This record gives sequence, C-alpha cells and structure tokens, in this order.
Amino acid sequence: MKIVLQRVREASVFVGDREVGRIGRGLCLLVGVEKGDTGDDVETLARKAVELRIFPDAQDKMNLSVIDAGGAVLAVSQFTLAGSTARGRRPSFDNAEAPARAAELFDLFTAKVRERGLVVATGVFQAMMDVRLVNDGPVTFVLDSR
Repeated sequence: MKIVLQRVREASVFVGDREVGRIGRGLCLLVGVEKGDTGDDVETLARKAVELRIFPDAQDKMNLSVIDAGGAVLAVSQFTLAGSTARGRRPSFDNAEAPARAAELFDLFTAKVRERGLVVATGVFQAMMDVRLVNDGPVTFVLDSR
C-alpha cells in the first residue's frame, strides 16, 4: 500500500460538477492498494498517516499530528500509485489490486482513520475525479507499507 500524504489548508474532490468531499485544514491522502496488501498494511499506514508529526506547534516546529492539530482527512483512492514506469513509456498496472479487493481495503483504511476520531471525507471509488487542494508548506510525504 502506498500513500501520497499532503498537509493541506483545504482540499476537495469533485466527480463531474458535483463536490463529493471537502475538508479544511488537515491531510489529503492519495491511497494506492497493491496486490498482496493486507489488513496489516492498512493498519500500519492508517496509524502512520494520522500520527505523523508534521503540523507546527506553538514554536512553529513540526511536532503535532493531524489529531493533535484538530484537522480532518480527505482520502482518495488512486490505483495509479501501484503503477510501474520501470520499462517503456506506458505505465504497467500489473501490481494494482483488483477493484473489489482494493475497494474493501480502502474502506477498511478510512474506517481505521475514523476510529482515531478524525473526520474523513472521500472521493468515489473508480470514478474520474478532480482533486483540488492548497498544499500547506508545501509538505508532502510518500508512505509505503513495504
């Protein structure tokens, strides 16, 4: 499982002209599920994402988690994170999990984040989406359960 994590001032996701999710300050998480990912991968990255101390404290040091900062999470499934560009010019998505299993693990991921007391907005699984955000910092990390 891979996540591109961005600290944001605000973020939203649209399907067509319809807004389906919006948050203020918090994290925008682009979540890619790969073949072989398990509940352990989900638990590891859910914990890591929400406990990562990347929000500023009173001394402007990255010392607070999204929980400590009172933020929210926008989670968007993104199968292209499982893509490989190692050969040729067309990405291979052989390592992306099958849609039904990926949806199950993505839903488990958002449930695990919610269990930690955070508001979680999401996109629409397998839809073409527009993700809009204001990256705060900019602060961006790539998390990988492997």
